[in-house]
Amino acid sequence: MGQRSEKKQTSSRSKNTKKLVLSEKQRENLYAMLDRLGLSFDDEKLLIQAFTHSSYVNEHRIRSVYDNERLEFLGDAVLELSVSQHLFKRFATMSEGEMTKLRAAIVCEASLANLAEELAFGELVFLGKGEEITGGRNRPALLADVFEAFVGALYLDQEMSAVYRFLEQTIYPKIDDGAFSHMMDFKSQLQEHLQKDNLGTIHYAITDEIGPAHSREFISAVYLNDEVMGEGSGRSKKEAEQHAAQQALSRLEPATQQKEE
Repeated sequence: MGQRSEKKQTSSRSKNTKKLVLSEKQRENLYAMLDRLGLSFDDEKLLIQAFTHSSYVNEHRIRSVYDNERLEFLGDAVLELSVSQHLFKRFATMSEGEMTKLRAAIVCEASLANLAEELAFGELVFLGKGEEITGGRNRPALLADVFEAFVGALYLDQEMSAVYRFLEQTIYPKIDDGAFSHMMDFKSQLQEHLQKDNLGTIHYAITDEIGPAHSREFISAVYLNDEVMGEGSGRSKKEAEQHAAQQALSRLEPATQQKEE
């Protein structure tokens, strides 16, 4: 009786130790994505695991350690550190509270899902049939998880250098281009910066309006002692002023850093 029970357990374990085997097309799609990003993987198993959803593992009776959930856990932490470091270096005058708020907006589910969608990560995920039928491939939570898992896999494969190369093509440009500017009060930052160094007073002016009334774009300039410090555009006057202040800050920050050095 004991021997039969042991055999059953051994048989059950063997059924759950299958490994994920890719078709040539699946492998080709993964490596085409890496080529587009200028990335590579030393350990292919990590790459495959990053795109393996738990539904696929369950359906194919593959060991649960082969899904991407553990990589997602690691990637979440690596992403927070990487973004925190970039914000710390990029915005020398930003307070701790403002950086925390901005980081939360950058690494939230919606932002990461949009990034994963832009990279067509959804097309690469290995899903179970049930998850596929219910639209899992386009589900924001799933896409955000895959993005984090990919970051985690990159970190394990090549440490932070590969993560930085990836983020320099995806997240960092969006931060620098003002994609998250709605979360940042550049006008207040600029005002505080100028007051701290007694550089003078500023004022804003709308210098141009472009397009029809229903789709107008405003151009704003910020002046310090009647000299233009920065210009910006936006769908509203407030947004244009924020972008003008952002440009002014980007010009002031290098000078501040040089002074401190």
